[in-house]
Amino acid sequence: MNREDFPLLKQNIIYFDNGATTLKPKVLSEATSKYYNEYSANAHRGDYDLSLKVDMEYEDTRKLVKKLINASDSSEIIFTNNTTDSINKIVFGYYQYQLKPDDEVIITLTEHASNILPWFELQDKIGIKIKYIPLTENHEVTLNNLKKVITDKTKVVSIALMSNVIGDIRPVEEIGNYLKDKDIDFMVDAAQAIAHQKIDVKKYFIDFMAFSAHKMYGPTGVGVLYGRKDLLNMCKPIIFGGGMNASFKSDGFRIYNEIPSLLEAGTPNIAGVIGFKAILEYLDKLDIEKIQKYEQDLKNYALEKLKEIDNITIYNEQSKGPIITFNYQGIFAQDLAIYLNKHHICVRAGNHCAKIVKDIINVKNTVRISFGLYNTKEEINDLIKALKNEKIKEEII
Repeated sequence: MNREDFPLLKQNIIYFDNGATTLKPKVLSEATSKYYNEYSANAHRGDYDLSLKVDMEYEDTRKLVKKLINASDSSEIIFTNNTTDSINKIVFGYYQYQLKPDDEVIITLTEHASNILPWFELQDKIGIKIKYIPLTENHEVTLNNLKKVITDKTKVVSIALMSNVIGDIRPVEEIGNYLKDKDIDFMVDAAQAIAHQKIDVKKYFIDFMAFSAHKMYGPTGVGVLYGRKDLLNMCKPIIFGGGMNASFKSDGFRIYNEIPSLLEAGTPNIAGVIGFKAILEYLDKLDIEKIQKYEQDLKNYALEKLKEIDNITIYNEQSKGPIITFNYQGIFAQDLAIYLNKHHICVRAGNHCAKIVKDIINVKNTVRISFGLYNTKEEINDLIKALKNEKIKEEII
């Protein structure tokens, strides 16, 4: 799909590392170049035409994100550096002041580090308790299993919509509807899912959500934090400086701005945010359900072909996300990735920033292939051909 829009594909590579970051369509570089070459002023700082043009483009992006996730108000959209930054802003700017010792936060063993380490830090700081949702034999999350660990001390459920190793899609709509009448917040890491499926924060009763532009064909250095307006209004900034204050005096008196400015201190990645606008417009012209079906077909085809190879162990055959995690018997994951690179095939190898997944699948390092809208069955055939090479171990050595 739309392969001609992605200049990097002209370099004769097969890119199967979309879970790490996606390739970028040419509309992104065109939009950022236009900003740098035609109206490169600061945002929310000037009263002249160039700066007002920047303000308009920057805030238009915020409106498009609001539309994308069906938020209630544009002020509920905060621009950050990435998903990690977004989650940290909420954990340390909100939950650090809302939670008490022995309050429970529920996550899973298959979360990305960004949705584990901040909670570990808060556990050390104020004595919260972290609990894990029991997973099914296919390493998936279910509402029934979540119910098993919820108690009257549970205050937050914080999970990825799609995990980045197993690739399972969590039942966030069911979970959100279950939690909405309880005194339990629902935070969602949408980094892996945002490019592959429609997400409705109101329909799913999500309180906070985080994702990154670079995983949905956009620029690096741009993240999104969504929060319900009433909750964001109780957040404390964890970064202080220009743009987030209305006034301050030498005696320490200061007045801070309201959201979203309150949580966007300093000069932002203006070019990135404006480039993100072009990406949101680009994606809006595509049918996300069509993309989802196309990527699922690719995954099913790849699974069928991989199972033809006796030496391949697949760890997430049943998951619905466009991710396949596997190993080749007798070959270290990173060595296999280096071998595939010789065939111009880009894959991810390692622990994928999810270092406790090994407690689930009993192996530390794996190879991951993850699909995007521009991948093809022909590329999968090339991957299978490289993996079926009878001299594969000799070539690696």
